[in-house]
Amino acid sequence: MKKVIFTVLLAMLLTVVGCTPERQTTESFVFTDSCGREVEIVETDSIAPTGAMAQMVLMPLASDLFCGLASDWSSDAERYLQEELLRLPLYGQIFNGKGDMSLEEVIRLSPDVLIDIGETRPGMEEELDRLQEQTGIPTVHIQATLDTMSTTYEMLGTLLGRQEKAEELSLYCDEIYQRTEEIITSLDASEIQTVVYCLGDKGLNVLAKGSYHAELLDILCENAAVLENPSPSGFGNEVDMEQLLLWDPDWILFAPDSIYDSVGSDPLWNRLAAISSGRYAEVPQGPYNWMGMPPSVNRYLGMIWLTNLLYPEHTNYDLYEEISRYYILFYDHALSEDLF
Repeated sequence: MKKVIFTVLLAMLLTVVGCTPERQTTESFVFTDSCGREVEIVETDSIAPTGAMAQMVLMPLASDLFCGLASDWSSDAERYLQEELLRLPLYGQIFNGKGDMSLEEVIRLSPDVLIDIGETRPGMEEELDRLQEQTGIPTVHIQATLDTMSTTYEMLGTLLGRQEKAEELSLYCDEIYQRTEEIITSLDASEIQTVVYCLGDKGLNVLAKGSYHAELLDILCENAAVLENPSPSGFGNEVDMEQLLLWDPDWILFAPDSIYDSVGSDPLWNRLAAISSGRYAEVPQGPYNWMGMPPSVNRYLGMIWLTNLLYPEHTNYDLYEEISRYYILFYDHALSEDLF
C-alpha cells in the first residue's frame, strides 16, 4: 500500500517519524503537508476542520480540540456523539460541499490551525495559501483515500502530537483495507458482482466508475455505472431508467432516505433483475452514510458491510462484532445490538 512521504522538522533532530514522542512543548515546528507546502505551526491546542470529511477523520483523534464545526451532524448524531460536540458553533465548509465557510466566524474562533483532509487536487496549493492569507491561520492539507488513510492518521498524529491514538487508528485502517483487498483478489472473475449505487429522491443519480466518491465501489465490485464524464459531486450523475436497464447490474444499492422502500412494488423498477430477484439493499447510516456523503473514514464501515453483503461465503468475520468495534474506536460508543 503506497505511503505518502512527508517531513516534519522540529527544533530538535528527530530521525524516525514513526517513533516521534508525544510533543510536550509549544515550540514551533514546520509541517510539510500533502501538497508539499511547508507551514509553520506554533500551537495545536485548537483546530478547525475545513469540511465534513476532515471533521469525521479528526473526530476520533482530536474532537476535544475542535473550536467549531465545518458541517452540522446528521439528525441521528446525538445517539452516537458526546453532547459537547453537538453544541459547537457552526462556521461552514470551504473547499467541498456547500463552500459556505464564514471566514469571519473562523477568525473569531481563532483556531491554531485549519486542517483540510481529502482528495489532493491540482491547484490546491494556491487555494490553501489564499485561505491562510485571508485568515492569518496556518492551513494544511492532508491527502486521504481509502488506501492512504493509515498514512493520513500518521501525519495527523505528528501534526497534533497524538501519535499513540493516531497509530491505533492507522493500524485499524490498514488492517481492514488489507483484509478486504485479500478477499477481493481471492475471487474468481465470475464471482465479482456488478453493482450500481443509486441516490436522490428518484433513485436516478449514480456514482460513476472512476469518480472520487465511487472509490469504495470500484474497489469491491465492478461498478456498472460507466459514464464519459463522472461527476466530482457526491450526488453523482443523473441518469434515466433506460440507462439502468441497459446496465442491468447484479446488485443495486440505494442511499439512505432514497426510494428503497418503494422499488419492490414498482413495476418499472421490477424490470431490473436485481430488484425482481431481491438483490438490492439500502446503505446503512449512523451518524453518516456508510458509503460516503462525505467520502471519509465512515467508508470503512461500508467496506465491512458491503464485502459481507456481496461475498458472504468469503467473509469469515462476525458483522455485528466488526461494526461494534468500529463504533468503539471512532465514536467511543458501545453499539446496542438492537440498533444494528
